[in-house]
Amino acid sequence: FITIIITNMNRSSVMSVTDMIKGMMQRLEIALGDAEKHDRGNGAAGTRVRVAMQYIKAEGQSVRLQVQNDKKSR
Repeated sequence: FITIIITNMNRSSVMSVTDMIKGMMQRLEIALGDAEKHDRGNGAAGTRVRVAMQYIKAEGQSVRLQVQNDKKSR
């Protein structure tokens, strides 16, 4: 799971902003399942949620930078 996220983050300069956001939404859906497990007391699921949120935050920053770069280049 983490390897996939890192690989996709490295491709963010090639991906469209729409695709980047769709990827973030997919990761959020996966994290939602782990969040439900965490709420039932599964500590490992909580760790997975925290890791997912770190990557989603980084992806969000990549989206912001891509939008800014696109705006400058137009």
